[in-house]
Amino acid sequence: MSIVWSKKGIILIASILTLGLLLGSLVYAMQKPVAIEVDGKLIKSRVLFAGTVGSILDKNEIKLEGKDIVEPSRDSAVKKNMVITVTRAFNVKVLADGISKEIYTTPITIKEAIALAGFNLGDKDIVKTLPVTTVVPQQEIEVIRVTEKEINEDKEMPYQVERTTDATLEMGLSRTLQAGKNGIARNTLRVTYYNGQEAKRTLVKMETLVQPEKKVVAMGNITSVSRGGERLDFREARYMQATAYTYTGYRTATGQDPAVGMVAVDPQVIPLGSKLYIEGYGYAMAADTGGAVKGNVIDLFMEEYSQCVNWGRRNNVKVYILP
Repeated sequence: MSIVWSKKGIILIASILTLGLLLGSLVYAMQKPVAIEVDGKLIKSRVLFAGTVGSILDKNEIKLEGKDIVEPSRDSAVKKNMVITVTRAFNVKVLADGISKEIYTTPITIKEAIALAGFNLGDKDIVKTLPVTTVVPQQEIEVIRVTEKEINEDKEMPYQVERTTDATLEMGLSRTLQAGKNGIARNTLRVTYYNGQEAKRTLVKMETLVQPEKKVVAMGNITSVSRGGERLDFREARYMQATAYTYTGYRTATGQDPAVGMVAVDPQVIPLGSKLYIEGYGYAMAADTGGAVKGNVIDLFMEEYSQCVNWGRRNNVKVYILP
């Protein structure tokens, strides 16, 4: 009899264990698997019966602060294989119009961040920030205001010079037949400003308001003239300012004692040693220089101081440079 009872006890215990195992399996099977994405981690959990997103967060000690977002919402019923995403809010700095504002937000587009900071973004404004689609923690966004205006600039258009020959003029001399006149060109420019500071200029159009008028100059080509009944051949002629000097106690720049027929020149204009014929003075040699003899100036040596005074300073003296 005791042996039979023992068999019944064993069967009862086995039945209880089997029932417990079945109940445990049933409870496990009734739990819904969920995943939580938060702070860069993936947390897997299970919930029994009609749990909510909020209960799952509380169970895993996940707290929402400020503008943090959870999707689906805390009140949403948990569904099998649901993925719960927690997006943390963070600081973003926006600078515009000389003002800096900090916003606290979850990832949004850069334009949305600018609007959230209370700034308007113009069509031509430039946004200077990281090359990202949505904002990231501690990001700085700078709005550069772009404005434009058109201005006109008038500039002179240089006239052209046309040269012709004149058989009545000596080589080296010229005569203006028609005075030149500069024209006027107008450039329309688009000036671009970044935050009120000029950044660039772009040419929009160019127009001529006044056409330039060319200058016409006749150039001499005569290389031989008659002076004192004699033929005078020359390389070129010049109109020069002529002064006079007399003995100074020094030799000339070429190391000679000064004498009538020697003249001081600017070697950049007439090389030393050149043979000359000077109207009103005669034949001469470029043998000296002088501190005041620069450009088209020539200083004629004369024997007497009174001759120098009498000569004075004469303009447009024709000087022939001989071969």
